Amino acid sequence: MTTPALPEAVQQLLDRQQIEDVLTRYSRGADRADVDLLRGCYHDDATEDHGGVFKGAARDYVDQIATILPRAGILNHLVTNVLVEFAGPAEARVEAQILTFARMKKDGEKFDTLTLARAVDRFEKREGRWAISARRVCFEWNHEMPMRETWGRGLMVADPTLLVRGGKRPNDILYRD
Repeated sequence: MTTPALPEAVQQLLDRQQIEDVLTRYSRGADRADVDLLRGCYHDDATEDHGGVFKGAARDYVDQIATILPRAGILNHLVTNVLVEFAGPAEARVEAQILTFARMKKDGEKFDTLTLARAVDRFEKREGRWAISARRVCFEWNHEMPMRETWGRGLMVADPTLLVRGGKRPNDILYRD
């Protein structure tokens, strides 16, 4: 790999940060059920191939999950191992691992689930804005366990009812003054 000239390298650092910000906003949008934030992560004509769950226009995917996310339980997406490969000044291939924690309930049973997936995205910079133009997701593994929330068996906090807890939009601390 050759090192680009300094001005190009600086621009790539700025572009890389903007791309990583989009990935982080996507996670926030999903976790907080902030559909407008999610929608802003894609270009209007973007496509979504969500690993066997959905395949089509990204706007249709966001519309579909917009009805699910506000009712979903606790959801946390952690983005890691982000690799950005530029294919010119306005296009990049981006691979990221996404570890998702979700608290769910089925048939009256509450459980926690961990899922690792990878997103392989094509990002494009249009009119100075980086966004996803095509997303493909593949699922790596999943682990489920019964829900047990003891906060370190009381070592982290004796009375968990005193904790400020995360929530969906507009009830999360992010959306309050």
